[in-house]
Amino acid sequence: MNSLSGRFLVLTVIFVMLAEILIFVPSVARFREDYLMNRLERAQIASLSLLAGDGMVDEALERELLESAGVYLVALRRDGVSELMLSTDDVPGVAASYDLRGATAMTLIRDAMMQVFSTSNATIRVVGMPVRDGGEVIEVTMPSAPLRAAMIDYGLRILLLSLVISIVTAALLFFAVRRLMVMPIKRVVHHMRDYAEAPQDARRIIEVKAKVREIEAAETALQSLQTQLTGALKQRERLAQLGEAVAKISHDLRNILNVATLVADRLEMSEDPAVARTTPRLLGSLSRAVNLCEGALAFGRAEEPPPRLTRVDLSALVEDVVENERIAGDGAPVDYLCEIEPGLVARADPEQLYRVLANLIRNARQAIVATGGDGVVTTRACAGDDGWLIRICDTGPGLPKKALDHLFQPFQGGVRKGGTGLGLSIAAELVRGHGGRLELERTGPEGTVFRITLPAGAAA
Repeated sequence: MNSLSGRFLVLTVIFVMLAEILIFVPSVARFREDYLMNRLERAQIASLSLLAGDGMVDEALERELLESAGVYLVALRRDGVSELMLSTDDVPGVAASYDLRGATAMTLIRDAMMQVFSTSNATIRVVGMPVRDGGEVIEVTMPSAPLRAAMIDYGLRILLLSLVISIVTAALLFFAVRRLMVMPIKRVVHHMRDYAEAPQDARRIIEVKAKVREIEAAETALQSLQTQLTGALKQRERLAQLGEAVAKISHDLRNILNVATLVADRLEMSEDPAVARTTPRLLGSLSRAVNLCEGALAFGRAEEPPPRLTRVDLSALVEDVVENERIAGDGAPVDYLCEIEPGLVARADPEQLYRVLANLIRNARQAIVATGGDGVVTTRACAGDDGWLIRICDTGPGLPKKALDHLFQPFQGGVRKGGTGLGLSIAAELVRGHGGRLELERTGPEGTVFRITLPAGAAA
């Protein structure tokens, strides 16, 4: 009985039997009342037979009338006069009296239960109203054993009928539940097992076919879950392939950048002031590119290496990022403001924090340029008791709905033509590596603000 349908069958039988028991008690009380009323009616008929014979009957006929009525004696009150109509020679002593005139339901049920559980063959006195205006009161004395036997027999018949009804009802409900609930649930379980064998196979995604609302909702939720999981597995597979390709490209690109670094080193010996001024910046950019390639080769698993925490001058780092963005912007109508207190020092990995700020400031510049007008990108930073707070604010048009729906998801949050959608995903991962958070504070027609929170404690 560990199955759902088996347990439902047992519970149905139990509940039907409980309902029958609640019906059984008043039913037995009603049967007892009818039995006693029948005895009173028979006694009244016997009395009327005696009256029809002018009260002259022999002893044998009187005994036959009493046996037919199932009583010891009959007393009838007519016209205000009580008269003993029929009686045996030896009437046993009365153990209990019952008055059926105006008896309440609770009284009848109480007396019936006491009668069922009483094992003695006592003599009882029953008082009632004669039928068809045959008198004012009729009273009989009768044995209780036949009454109890009849009540038990009636109760057993009711119990047997209840058992049959409960079994038939339970069987019908068993097949109904099996058809409407168990079989659809088994179908869902079968689809789950089948899908688990090859989750990349879109053909194994369940089709919603259930007619029951709750099962249909379960199938719909499972279908949505399987569809999302299949898409995620395919995307993960593509990312793995992309990671392998990036690792190969990074290997070759590192070699190319090493050659470029050697050439740039020679430029430091140039006597041209302009060359001497730009060469350190060129060497810094080449060094970052080489480190990025080495990092891609090092992890090869689409995750960033842990940050190397040092003291970073935030103002100097932001100025370095902004200067490179000015060069990359090639005269774009964008102004850069740095509202950071000079000498403000944070504890972070300078290379990774540079990449985070470069991604955010570059996105802000490109959003402003895309509008065809001018704008301002502002970087603010402050220190608190719990760490450091950095905000990148722009006056661009705000983020579109597509970007908001998949803001920090790789290959899905990009909106610029030619963009990969990796920038914010990488930036968020780098900030999480520091134990901090990268969050969108607000966006709209008035501009966008991203907030970086860096904790004062150790990195995550």
